[in-house]
Amino acid sequence: MTAKTNAQRAKTKEPLFQERVRPENWQNPVPREVYDLAIVGAGPAGIAAAEKAVRLGLGVALIERGRLGGNSLNVGSVPSKAVIRTASIYAHLQDAEEFGAPLHEEPSIDFAMVLAHMRAIRARIAEYHSARRLARQGIDLFFGEARFEESHELVVPGGRIRFKKALVATGARPRPSNIPGLDKVGYCTSDSLFDMPTLPKRILVVGGGPLGCEMAQALRHLGLNVTIVQNDPKFLPREERDAAEILSRSLARCGVEIRLNTTVTRARMEGSTKILETYNNEVEANLEADEVLLSIGRIPNVEGLGLDQAGVAIDGDCGIAVDEHLRTSNADIYAAGDVCMDLKFTNVARATALMAIDNAFSGGGRRHTELLVPWCTYCDPEVAHVGMHIWDAHARNIPIKTFTVMMHDVDRAITDGQDEGFVKIHIEDGTDHILGATIVASRASEMINEVLVIMNAGISMTTLAGMVHAYPTQSEAIMLAARAYIENRCMAERTR
Repeated sequence: MTAKTNAQRAKTKEPLFQERVRPENWQNPVPREVYDLAIVGAGPAGIAAAEKAVRLGLGVALIERGRLGGNSLNVGSVPSKAVIRTASIYAHLQDAEEFGAPLHEEPSIDFAMVLAHMRAIRARIAEYHSARRLARQGIDLFFGEARFEESHELVVPGGRIRFKKALVATGARPRPSNIPGLDKVGYCTSDSLFDMPTLPKRILVVGGGPLGCEMAQALRHLGLNVTIVQNDPKFLPREERDAAEILSRSLARCGVEIRLNTTVTRARMEGSTKILETYNNEVEANLEADEVLLSIGRIPNVEGLGLDQAGVAIDGDCGIAVDEHLRTSNADIYAAGDVCMDLKFTNVARATALMAIDNAFSGGGRRHTELLVPWCTYCDPEVAHVGMHIWDAHARNIPIKTFTVMMHDVDRAITDGQDEGFVKIHIEDGTDHILGATIVASRASEMINEVLVIMNAGISMTTLAGMVHAYPTQSEAIMLAARAYIENRCMAERTR
């Protein structure tokens, strides 16, 4: 199949995607007299809650002002990971000769085809929770703005929705610029990055969190000149320093220009070039780019919902204020996902939405503070974490000990040529109870799930050390860390 045919085939998926996430001729249903549950926002949280509620036999109204799937499907996790995958393939082609498979000509990138491929993937995934499929499940799906007018009533296009319980799951959006002049100069965010028809030659990424690092590396792999500016001394502020340092070296090795401890003070134009004025340790510098990607966090979507009319309190930049059970200040209204949670991840959105339904209708007393949440930054190598960091344990006065296995000592990582990184498991000192783990590896996003299961099941380091893993696998590093614990314990016993 030719490249042109592939691109044409992918292009036909976009109308299909639109039909699935926001059908053009959709007619909102006539509202029922009263719903058991009204959900505002049909992203990952809202959809998960609606599907669970109908399985419980509840009458559900689901309201979405934009497109189904939220940021995750439309502009976030799904499209970004599709583009990252393409960029990774291209980067690995550059190393083909090291594996005994030299290329006879330099591979080229067609960004229009990259986007077409991404959109085809997005359309396929959209089918699992499409508008028609949700309606077939018995969910009353409304498109348009929703606003609370009373404690148990919403106004939507075409009518009013009365409810017994409600869930607000309106998500979050990229934090806007706080850099003088940048609004005038113009910039893109994760919401608009993949709308560019062509790639600029030079892009400047402001923000060294997960998304900023992911996109900086991916765009560099796609051939752009990339500079990333971070006002902290390291990337990934939530992660341990050695994990951030490995990522920093990886970004530098692939050609990303790195500016840490650097603050952007002003933006301006010189001709068609965007200039960002920066400050680092009393040194001023001007950085030039054709485009700026701003990635400085996300803020919850709480505006225009009439939350005050429903007696729902807002907690400043944190979004909707909820208790441990995800109840708002109106006991019959709950919130879930990015609109109320500090960890703004798709898995957290889904988990808290399901928890809210349990607590609202099944008499559950589940607490979101008890969730064990893994997360990952999808660079090369990936950086993943679950549970406590060392500083978390110190803050709680928990004695902690760490066992580390370097990936360059793991057979499969060596054979794959992916031996950068480590598996680091934290235990409560004096026990074999696992408190948390950080993994830096090419497959860290998959490996961290094994640690999550181990921790949730209460499996000890002693038990883990005796488990047989498939060989050779990169996840064998987790077992090797447990064996290091056993060796350390035996040595301590011999020296007593």
